[in-house]
Amino acid sequence: MRASDRAYATLLEEIQSGVLRPGAVLGEVEQAARLGVSRTPLREALGRLAADGLVAQQSPRVTVVTAIDAHDIREIFEVRRALEESAARLAAVRGDAATFADLARDFARVDLAGGGTDGYYALISRFDLALDASVANDYLTAALRTVRTHLVRVRRLARDNPGRLAASVAEHRLIAAAIAARDADLAAHATHVHLHNALTNILDSLDASRP
Repeated sequence: MRASDRAYATLLEEIQSGVLRPGAVLGEVEQAARLGVSRTPLREALGRLAADGLVAQQSPRVTVVTAIDAHDIREIFEVRRALEESAARLAAVRGDAATFADLARDFARVDLAGGGTDGYYALISRFDLALDASVANDYLTAALRTVRTHLVRVRRLARDNPGRLAASVAEHRLIAAAIAARDADLAAHATHVHLHNALTNILDSLDASRP
């Protein structure tokens, strides 16, 4: 792995996990020393993070982690809705029906009560990979990857809600089943409902966390 790729991966994980919080200052000299890279690869990594919208440059040598608030989240979901509804429609036409039928069955077997949260998120990753492969559109999947980069941060803001998780499992099962049935309209509509519910839950969590 190149030094710039290593620096990017480390900083990305730290921003997404909350180790580097919004407003954290990423001084060029300090970060290069901490990550064990020279300034050139660090600048490349920071440039990629800036392109992702995760950091912003305050001065020639000082970069800060960007904040994320309710307004940002709404904007992210506007883009996410357009991309994912289109992806669901395309997957229903181009995707492998058997793959999504298997995913629908796996979603039906998810046992959140038995500590299956990790398994559920792994299943979501499988679903996303299958969706990207089915779309067969590099521009669309690249845009989706950018949105998902931000969604990792957004999900950390939402409190664990067992009822919402259970509903999300059912929503994903319906989307996968609709794609497997080649029903593009239902796949897009089910995606729309899922994203509406997800956004509502996140914003409610933000409101509840305010003093």
